[in-house]
Amino acid sequence: VQLQASGGGLVQAGGSLRLSCAASGLTFTTFRDYAMGWFRQAPGKEREFVAAISRSERAFAYAGSVKGRFTISRDVAKNTAYLQMNNLKPEDTAVYYCAATARGPYDSKHGRETDYDYWGQGTQVTVSS
Repeated sequence: VQLQASGGGLVQAGGSLRLSCAASGLTFTTFRDYAMGWFRQAPGKEREFVAAISRSERAFAYAGSVKGRFTISRDVAKNTAYLQMNNLKPEDTAVYYCAATARGPYDSKHGRETDYDYWGQGTQVTVSS
Protein backbone atom coordinates (compact mmCIF):
# COMPACT_ATOMS: atom_id res chain seq x y z
CA VAL A 1 0.00 0.00 0.00
CA GLN A 2 1.33 3.40 -0.94
CA LEU A 3 0.05 6.63 0.59
CA GLN A 4 0.41 10.06 -1.00
CA ALA A 5 -0.31 13.09 1.20
CA SER A 6 -1.08 16.45 -0.35
CA GLY A 7 -2.85 19.73 0.31
CA GLY A 8 -0.35 21.45 2.56
CA GLY A 9 0.66 25.05 2.13
CA LEU A 10 1.03 28.46 3.70
CA VAL A 11 -2.02 29.95 5.40
CA GLN A 12 -2.68 32.78 7.80
CA ALA A 13 -3.81 32.13 11.34
CA GLY A 14 -7.56 31.53 11.42
CA GLY A 15 -7.55 30.05 7.95
CA SER A 16 -8.35 26.55 6.73
CA LEU A 17 -6.70 23.77 4.76
CA ARG A 18 -7.81 20.30 3.73
CA LEU A 19 -5.17 17.62 3.52
CA SER A 20 -5.69 14.55 1.37
CA CYS A 21 -4.13 11.11 1.60
CA ALA A 22 -4.57 8.98 -1.50
CA ALA A 23 -4.00 5.23 -1.22
CA SER A 24 -2.80 3.01 -4.04
CA GLY A 25 -1.42 -0.48 -4.46
CA LEU A 26 -4.49 -2.07 -2.90
CA THR A 27 -4.02 -5.30 -4.82
CA PHE A 28 -5.55 -7.83 -2.42
CA THR A 29 -7.39 -5.47 -0.11
CA THR A 30 -9.70 -2.49 -0.25
CA PHE A 31 -9.41 0.94 1.31
CA ARG A 32 -12.22 -0.03 3.66
CA ASP A 33 -9.86 -2.58 5.24
CA TYR A 34 -7.68 0.18 6.71
CA ALA A 35 -8.00 2.47 9.68
CA MET A 36 -6.38 5.81 8.96
CA GLY A 37 -4.50 8.31 11.01
CA TRP A 38 -2.80 11.68 10.75
CA PHE A 39 0.34 12.65 12.62
CA ARG A 40 2.51 15.76 12.51
CA GLN A 41 6.06 16.75 13.29
CA ALA A 42 7.08 20.29 14.05
CA PRO A 43 10.72 21.45 13.75
CA GLY A 44 12.78 20.18 16.66
CA LYS A 45 9.93 18.10 18.05
CA GLU A 46 8.90 14.48 17.93
CA ARG A 47 6.12 13.31 15.68
CA GLU A 48 2.74 13.45 17.43
CA PHE A 49 -0.72 12.05 16.91
CA VAL A 50 -3.35 14.33 15.38
CA ALA A 51 -6.44 12.32 14.40
CA ALA A 52 -7.63 8.81 13.62
CA ILE A 53 -10.64 7.09 12.08
CA SER A 54 -11.55 3.43 12.48
CA ARG A 55 -12.17 1.01 9.63
CA SER A 56 -15.87 1.07 10.49
CA GLU A 57 -15.88 4.90 10.33
CA ARG A 58 -17.86 4.84 13.58
CA ALA A 59 -14.96 5.71 15.86
CA PHE A 60 -12.77 8.80 15.83
CA ALA A 61 -9.96 10.15 17.96
CA TYR A 62 -8.35 13.57 18.11
CA ALA A 63 -5.47 15.13 19.96
CA GLY A 64 -6.67 17.62 22.52
CA SER A 65 -4.90 20.46 20.77
CA VAL A 66 -6.94 20.02 17.58
CA LYS A 67 -10.28 18.79 18.88
CA GLY A 68 -13.09 20.99 17.64
CA ARG A 69 -10.93 22.44 14.85
CA PHE A 70 -9.83 19.40 12.81
CA THR A 71 -12.00 16.69 11.27
CA ILE A 72 -10.81 13.39 9.85
CA SER A 73 -12.85 11.62 7.19
CA ARG A 74 -12.43 9.33 4.23
CA ASP A 75 -14.05 8.49 0.92
CA VAL A 76 -13.72 4.77 0.20
CA ALA A 77 -14.87 5.28 -3.39
CA LYS A 78 -11.84 7.52 -3.97
CA ASN A 79 -9.41 5.57 -1.75
CA THR A 80 -8.68 8.86 -0.01
CA ALA A 81 -8.62 10.09 3.58
CA TYR A 82 -8.90 13.74 4.52
CA LEU A 83 -7.99 16.06 7.34
CA GLN A 84 -10.04 19.24 7.36
CA MET A 85 -8.23 21.85 9.41
CA ASN A 86 -10.08 24.98 10.48
CA ASN A 87 -9.10 27.93 12.63
CA LEU A 88 -5.45 27.15 12.13
CA LYS A 89 -2.91 28.45 14.60
CA PRO A 90 0.84 29.07 14.24
CA GLU A 91 1.46 26.12 16.55
CA ASP A 92 -0.16 23.85 13.94
CA THR A 93 2.87 24.44 11.70
CA ALA A 94 4.42 21.04 10.97
CA VAL A 95 4.90 18.34 8.40
CA TYR A 96 1.72 16.26 8.36
CA TYR A 97 1.84 12.53 7.70
CA CYS A 98 -0.96 10.13 6.96
CA ALA A 99 -0.80 6.48 7.97
CA ALA A 100 -2.82 3.30 7.50
CA THR A 101 -3.25 0.05 9.36
CA ALA A 102 -5.34 -3.08 8.88
CA ARG A 103 -4.70 -4.30 12.41
CA GLY A 104 -7.09 -4.46 15.32
CA PRO A 105 -10.87 -4.62 15.73
CA TYR A 106 -13.10 -2.98 13.18
CA ASP A 107 -13.96 -0.11 15.51
CA SER A 108 -10.43 0.57 16.68
CA LYS A 109 -9.00 4.02 16.20
CA HIS A 110 -5.25 4.04 16.55
CA GLY A 111 -3.31 6.80 18.25
CA ARG A 112 0.14 5.24 18.37
CA GLU A 113 2.69 5.39 15.60
CA THR A 114 3.57 1.74 16.18
CA ASP A 115 0.01 0.72 15.29
CA TYR A 116 0.49 1.81 11.70
CA ASP A 117 2.15 -0.17 8.93
CA TYR A 118 2.01 2.28 6.02
CA TRP A 119 3.04 5.93 5.91
CA GLY A 120 2.80 8.75 3.42
CA GLN A 121 5.70 11.06 2.65
CA GLY A 122 4.39 14.12 4.51
CA THR A 123 3.04 17.49 3.45
CA GLN A 124 4.16 20.82 4.92
CA VAL A 125 1.65 23.07 6.65
CA THR A 126 2.82 26.54 7.65
CA VAL A 127 0.56 28.90 9.57
CA SER A 128 1.64 32.52 9.79
CA SER A 129 0.60 34.81 12.61
